[in-house]
Amino acid sequence: MTWTEITRREYERHSTRYASDVTDEEWHLILPLLPPARRLDRPRKTDIREVVNALLYIGTPGCQWRFLPKDFPPFSTVQKYFYRWRDEGILRAINNSLVMAVRERESKQASPTAGVIDSQSVKTTESGGIRGFDAGKKINGRKRHIVVDTLGLMVELVVHSAGIQDRDGAPLVLKSILKRWPWLRHIFADDGHAGPKLKGKLEKISKFTLEIVKRSNTVKGFAILPRRWVVERTFAWLGRCRRLAKDFERTIASAEAWIYIANIRMLTRRIARC
Repeated sequence: MTWTEITRREYERHSTRYASDVTDEEWHLILPLLPPARRLDRPRKTDIREVVNALLYIGTPGCQWRFLPKDFPPFSTVQKYFYRWRDEGILRAINNSLVMAVRERESKQASPTAGVIDSQSVKTTESGGIRGFDAGKKINGRKRHIVVDTLGLMVELVVHSAGIQDRDGAPLVLKSILKRWPWLRHIFADDGHAGPKLKGKLEKISKFTLEIVKRSNTVKGFAILPRRWVVERTFAWLGRCRRLAKDFERTIASAEAWIYIANIRMLTRRIARC
C-alpha cells in the first residue's frame, strides 16, 4: 500500500492516549479469543485490555520492557501475560482466527488452498540465542520464514538461524501448517526454494505442489513478480512495528511471538475499518 493523502486519512488514529491502543471495535474482536481467568488462581485484578495495549505499545515504537509508561500495568505483569500467551499458543491461535475472519469478509473460504513462502534475514543483538550468517544477504542473525495466503495474510511462521538456506528452512514451516491449514498444498516460491532437495523433503511431509516463480532474464531493473510481491508486501506490513527492525529476543519463541503480535495488530485494524 502506498501512502497517499487518501490512505493517510483512512489509517489515521485519533486517540486521547497512544495511537497503538486498541479501539472498542478492535477490542471486541480480541476479547473472545483471550483465555478466561483461571478458576484456581486469585481473582484477576489486572485489566486485560491494558495488557494488550501495553504489548502493542512495546511492539509499535519498539521500546524496552522497563521503558513501559506508568499508566500501563507494571512491566513484570505484562511480561507474565506475554510469556503465558506465548507458551500456551494463544497468540498463534488469535492470529489464525483473525486470518479466517478476514478471508470470510473477502468472500473466500476460511482455509486457504494456495500460499506464498519467503524468508527475511534480520540482524540480532547482544542478547544472544540462536543465530547464523546469511552468506547471500551478508547478515549475521536469524531468518523469518513465513507463508501467506494469496491475500497476503500470514498463516504460518518459523524463525530459525540465518545460516539455514531457504530450501532447508522451508520444510520446517510447511510441516507446521499440516494440521492447522489442511487444504493449503500449493506453494509459490522464489529461486531460493528451487531444486530437487526441497522437493524430496516435501514428498516425505505431504503432497505439496511447489511452483517456482522466476524473474525473466530479459527484464532490467525493478519488476513486480506474480504472486511473490504478496509476501514481500506482508513483510512491509510487519515492518511497521519497530520492534521487528531487528531481532532483539534471546529465544526463538519470543521472536515469533512479537511477529504474531504485529500481525494481530494489522488484522484487527483491517477488520475494524470495515
